[in-house]
Amino acid sequence: MASYFDTLETRSQDARHADQLAQAQALIARVQSDVGDAFPSGPLADLEDLVRFPVLRKDTLSSWQKARPPFGGVTMGRYAHVFQSPGPIYEPGGISRDWWRFGRFLHACGIGADDIVQNCFGYHLTPAGMMFENGAQAVGAKVLPAGTGQTELQVRAAADIGTTAYAGTPDYLNVLLDKAEEMKLDLQIRKAAVSGGALFPSLRQSYADRGISCLQCYATADLGHIAYETDAMEGMIVDEGVIVEIVTPGTGTRVEPGQVGEIVVTSLNADYPLIRFATGDMSAVMEGESPCGRTNMRIKGWMGRADQTTKIKGMFVRPEQVAELVDRHPEIKRARVTVGRDAQSDVMTVQLEADGGSVETFETSVANILKLRGKVEIVAEGILPNDGKVIDDTRSYD
Repeated sequence: MASYFDTLETRSQDARHADQLAQAQALIARVQSDVGDAFPSGPLADLEDLVRFPVLRKDTLSSWQKARPPFGGVTMGRYAHVFQSPGPIYEPGGISRDWWRFGRFLHACGIGADDIVQNCFGYHLTPAGMMFENGAQAVGAKVLPAGTGQTELQVRAAADIGTTAYAGTPDYLNVLLDKAEEMKLDLQIRKAAVSGGALFPSLRQSYADRGISCLQCYATADLGHIAYETDAMEGMIVDEGVIVEIVTPGTGTRVEPGQVGEIVVTSLNADYPLIRFATGDMSAVMEGESPCGRTNMRIKGWMGRADQTTKIKGMFVRPEQVAELVDRHPEIKRARVTVGRDAQSDVMTVQLEADGGSVETFETSVANILKLRGKVEIVAEGILPNDGKVIDDTRSYD
């Protein structure tokens, strides 16, 4: 029988919706009072109503933090740590049980009270090390706070104390295993919880061949845990403490299930609520429920970056401008800007899935909005690739 971290993982969609709506309503009321005009007034009527709130991007959060350090004036509860990410962006950290919600993921990895976790995430400035340590405490596991580097010392410690689980980036575990073979030491690691990099199928299989079960999660410094794999190995299940939307890059408009777009997250952390925070990462919603029995939404995992801003003929073209082009003409359903090279010159092509309209009219709008002239093509609905790209740079920089 499957083992779950708690009953939230298997609750009905109606129960989840009602619970998350109540939490979101309370948090949004607090944020509205804290940041004032930055958010629309009025209560949240339904989770679908989140679309009337602006997408919060890192540059906006950074400006809030500069004006009202360290966290931008967003209502805070008690916190024990302050972390710094590139930008710089500052994040709080708590020490209450499972503050970042990683316990759910570690439980799905089979990590529990009988395990010693070798935590190879960094503890310096960035929060990843503390995130996983906090999660390990939530499932009752012991932790070797190894951090990064010093591979020989790490291997010796793993062998001496008998660590049974690994937490860290996907590839560093392979470095430890290879070093252990070189040092002729046997390691007891049989479980791995990884994040912060690509887990390639060949690497996962390599670990399986060594008797190690390896699962990955998706998380950010600002939001904590967002989604995680289970033994069903069908996408990533969204964490119970967040609301995930997939939107067209450069907008707050949700895409249809299965369509690739930018991940936007509302965190239900009462200590540090972030409303519709844009991660800059791409994914897509998977329809249906996981065979593992967990009932929350699934996403396909990390599918690239949403920041597709590209310089063409010396001018920046941004996803927001492509979105404005679509909004200006109701007959346009989707748009894609492709930039290539012809001899020594940039060439821009704008493909539009449109029901009606004229090329000449669209060319005028392209010139006005993108500030560049290029070839405009009207294509049939469904022709443009489902990869989330609205700007595709095909130029070779080799």
